[in-house]
Amino acid sequence: MKTLIMGLGGIGQRHLRNLRMLRGKDMEIIAYDPRPNPPVLTDQLKIEEGARLDEKYGLRIFQDLEQALAQLPEMAFICNPTSLHIPAAIRAAQAGCHLFIEKPLSHNLEQVDELVSLVESRNLKAVIGYQMRFHPCLKRLAELIQAKKIGRILSVRAEIGEYMPGWHTYEDYRQIYASRQDLGGGVILSQIHEFDYLYWLFGLPHSLYTRGGHLSSLEIDVEDTADTLMECMLDGHPVPIILHQDYLQRPLSRFCEVFGESGKIRMDLRTLSVNVFDGQGNPAEVSSYQDFQRNQLFVDELKCFLDSLQGIRTPLVTLGEGVQSLRMALAAKESLATGKVVELER
Repeated sequence: MKTLIMGLGGIGQRHLRNLRMLRGKDMEIIAYDPRPNPPVLTDQLKIEEGARLDEKYGLRIFQDLEQALAQLPEMAFICNPTSLHIPAAIRAAQAGCHLFIEKPLSHNLEQVDELVSLVESRNLKAVIGYQMRFHPCLKRLAELIQAKKIGRILSVRAEIGEYMPGWHTYEDYRQIYASRQDLGGGVILSQIHEFDYLYWLFGLPHSLYTRGGHLSSLEIDVEDTADTLMECMLDGHPVPIILHQDYLQRPLSRFCEVFGESGKIRMDLRTLSVNVFDGQGNPAEVSSYQDFQRNQLFVDELKCFLDSLQGIRTPLVTLGEGVQSLRMALAAKESLATGKVVELER
C-alpha cells in the first residue's frame, strides 16, 4: 500500500521509522514537506548529522502537495502543524486516501463537518493519533474503573506539566507549533491527550470552566498554563474533574487520580505505575510497567490503523471521537478567553 506522509518533523519521522520497521521495503512511502532537505531526526529527537532522509529511508520527498498526490497514495499521515491538518486531510481524502491524522484534529471547527462528510461518503477510514489510549497504565486504569474497583466514583484530578522548550532541542522553541497561535499552539491543544483520555474514561462533560493564560516568561504568544474544571455524568450522578496543564514543570509531572467511595486509584505516567488504595488508605494493588518503551505506543496505534484498513480490527480512536476531544479543548480555550462557564451540547 502506497503511503504519503505529510510533514517530516518529529512525529512524521517517527511514523516513517515505524512503518519501515513493520513493513520494511515492501511499502512504498513518499512524503510531502515544503522545506528543502528536512533534517534526519533520531528517536531521541536529535539531528543525525550528514544523513539524508530520502537515502536513509528510501523515499521520495515532494515540496508540492499536488505532485505528491499525483503519485496516487492509498493512505496519508497528516503530520503537519495543527492549523494545517484539516485542509491537508480534505485534499488527501478527495484523492481517495485513508487518513491517519495527528492530534489534535484541528485548532478550530472550521471545515470539520466537511471532512467528516467526505470521509463517510468516500467510505474511507480515518483515525486520530491519540497513542496514549494504548498505554498500559491508562488501559489498566480503564479496567479498574470498569470493574468498579473503588466503588462509585466521586471526583477525578489529572495533571500534565512539562517544560516545553525541552521538547525539541534541535530547534528554537519559539518557532515550533506548540508556541505559536497561528499554528494552533498553546498548552490546551498541544496537551490534548488528557482531554481525550478523560473523554474516553468518563464521557463528554456537560460544562467546563478554565483559568490560566500566558503566565511565564516564555517567549510565546499562547497560554502556557490552564486549569479546567469539568462536570461529567457517570452512572447517573455528577463527577467533577479537574485538569491542570502547563508548559513549565521540571521534572515532568503526569498523573491521574480517581477518588471513589471505597478507595483511590493513582496512575502515574512518569513512574509508569498504577496504585490502588482501599477505603482506609492502605495499598491494595500495584501495577508497574518499568520496562515499557514509549515508542511501543506509536507502533501499537500504527498496527491498529493498518489492521483496520484490512477489516481485522475496529479503529480505537475514530474521527468522530477526535471531534469530541477537540470540542472539549476548544470549549476550554473559549472559557479561558471569556472567563465564563461553557456548556457543551451533547
